Parts: sequence; C-alpha cells; structure tokens
Amino acid sequence: MSIVSAESAAAVAARAAVAEEETAAPLAPRARLLPALAAVYRAQLSRARVARIPLLFVATFQSIGIMVLMRGVVDGGAEARAVVAGASVLVVAFVALNLLAQYFGQLRAGGGLDHYATLPVPPAAVVLGAAAAYASFTVPGTVVTAVAGSVLFQLPLTHLWVLAAVIPLSGAALAGLGAALGLLAPRQELATLLGQLGMSAALLLGVLPADRLPGPVSYARDLLPSTYGVEAMARTFDAHPDWAAVGLDLAVCAAVGGVSLAVATWAYRRAAVR
Repeated sequence: MSIVSAESAAAVAARAAVAEEETAAPLAPRARLLPALAAVYRAQLSRARVARIPLLFVATFQSIGIMVLMRGVVDGGAEARAVVAGASVLVVAFVALNLLAQYFGQLRAGGGLDHYATLPVPPAAVVLGAAAAYASFTVPGTVVTAVAGSVLFQLPLTHLWVLAAVIPLSGAALAGLGAALGLLAPRQELATLLGQLGMSAALLLGVLPADRLPGPVSYARDLLPSTYGVEAMARTFDAHPDWAAVGLDLAVCAAVGGVSLAVATWAYRRAAVR
C-alpha cells in the first residue's frame, strides 16, 4: 500500500512539473532599439557629467585660446569665419572623438563589453547611446566658444542658431569615428593615440583657413567628417548666407555621420564576440 502511494505521489509530482513547465512565463523579449537607446543615453550622460566636466572646461579653454592666438594673424573676413567655426567644432572633436575613442578602448581592454553583451540590448543602442551622450555633453562649450569667437572677431551672432544642427550632426560623425577607433584598436594605448591624432587633425584641418593649407593637405581636409560642419557654420557668418550650400554641407555631414555610426556598430559586434 505504501509503495502504491509513493508511486501515486511521484506521478502527481511529475504531472505537476510538466504543467508548471507548460505554464511557465516565456523569457523576456530583447529590448527594442529606442527604449534601450534612451536607457544607455541617460546612463552615459550621467557618467559623463560627473567624470568629464573638467575636461569640457579644458576643451573650451583650448578652443578660445586658439582663437586668441589666431586673432594676431587673422584680421577678419573669410579667414576669421573659418577660425571661429573651426574652433567651435573643435570642442565637439575633443569630446566626441578623442574621449569616446579612449572610453571604448578602455571598455574593451577592461572587459566592459562583456557586461553589455550579457544585457538584452541591441549593439546599435550601446554605440548610439554613448555617442549621443558624448555629443550632447559638448553643447555648452561649443556655444560659449562660438559666442566668444564672434565677439572677438566682430562677427554677427544672428545665425548662431545653426549650432542646433551643427553640433548633433558633427557630433554624430565624430563620435562614430571615435567609437570605431576605440573598438578596432587592438590595445587601449593605441586607441588613446588614435583619438589624440584625430583631434589634432580636427585642429589643424578645421581651424586653419582652407586657402592657407597646402594642396595635398586640403584633400585630407575633405575627408575629415567635421569639415562639413565647419563649412556650414562658417557660411552663416556672411551677410546673406547661401542656405542651399549650408544645407548641402549639413546633409553631407549627416550622411558621413550615418556611415561612421554604422561602422562603429559593426566594430562593436566584432569586438563583443571576441
């Protein structure tokens, strides 16, 4: 009798286990791109606000110092417009390109990519969220630099609202490039070096007037993503801006930004599976 009871109890337990498996809740679905992007953006923005504020002051002070030095060489006209626009976008390059390359290089070297790989977050959300946070972090310094440069070179402040387009588009292009450099670099030190070289290129090719650059170097300037943001902003200092040309420059900057972010997303997938 006890054996029968034990067998009956075992059968009941087996049926209960099967029923529990059948009624068990399914695994949570993978997070959608936009909610995941917003979560990564908030987390990265909070982190950058704490750790990067001193560096933002350095970037702004550096750009204003460059304009003060150039004031002794450039009197006005097209060259002054190029200097102010280039120095303003340089703040974006310092943070979105240089610091983001260092961040992803450090993240890869320290195993931080393994943490993100365990989360149900699309790779594009990680790259876009970090890039958007670092680009947003450049807004105060870029605005301060643009206003200070306009006053220093006696340029009109009327169309500085174009920064609302120049900052995110240049920031996307440079942040994508910085993330790709950091993720593709085999070592953290090399990622830091590449970020520094990229910022130096933005300094030399973006701040110096184009007509003062040697011929071969001017071709390299056309390959730099931030160049088109610089050109778009410089055109708005004219008395009667050519808005079609401004729009074309911004469209090219947006296209380059899309390509660079796509490359950074691919580099993230490549680095995460290793």
